[in-house]
Amino acid sequence: MTATTLDARTALVVIDLQQGITGLPTVHPSAEVIERAARLATAFRERELPVVLVNVTGVAPGRNDGGPGGSVTFPDGWADLVKELDQQPSDITVSKQQWGAFYGTGLDMELRRRGVTQIVLVGISTSIGVESTARDAYEAGYHVTVATDAVTDTDADAHANSVQRIFPRLGETGSTDEILALLPAAGN
Repeated sequence: MTATTLDARTALVVIDLQQGITGLPTVHPSAEVIERAARLATAFRERELPVVLVNVTGVAPGRNDGGPGGSVTFPDGWADLVKELDQQPSDITVSKQQWGAFYGTGLDMELRRRGVTQIVLVGISTSIGVESTARDAYEAGYHVTVATDAVTDTDADAHANSVQRIFPRLGETGSTDEILALLPAAGN
């Protein structure tokens, strides 16, 4: 479903736009995703709407065939958020140890304290961090909107599956410009 409305208390949730992830080869250039996420963050801040900056600092402990589970050591600076996001003191920061931003973090509590009923999602990786967060948000009762031109993945088929099949079942989707047009005027 195309984005039609934003609740009065909508938060922007930015997934894993950090040094160690944005340098990976992706379906759509990371620089474009970062630029669009930064535009949304600026617009949300101008309207005094919450901006959540999420980074991943570890991995879930379970064994799997897709790579190392348990403890992994990342290089220095790997989890640092990209400077283009212009992190502000008013931003909510969430560090996670798994794919989604809700499980094992205080994100749900932070959003509920602020009266948030809807989230707009952007970031990397479409089929992992973004999709997991969208699923958890949907199950927790939030309205979900994904800025489909502000997400990307390292796998084209996985990205397409999330955008075409999963996100429309969890909420609404739209471009960055469409979502910006739904925001109330600054100062309202």
